[in-house]
Amino acid sequence: MEKVFHLNDVVEMKKPHPCGTNAWKIIRMGADIRIKCEGCQHSVMIPRREFEKKMKKVISSTV
Repeated sequence: MEKVFHLNDVVEMKKPHPCGTNAWKIIRMGADIRIKCEGCQHSVMIPRREFEKKMKKVISSTV
């Protein structure tokens, strides 16, 4: 089953961020995906393949 996500979606990752929040907003998509923590606003860029493995589910979608 392919995971479907879009720009500006809020997603839940398998592991929480050290600040305690588990919600991340997708702010850039391409070969790499940049996500921003909804708690502390820290942003991280990770490869798409790694992101798809670590993403649990979409919490809120813009589409």
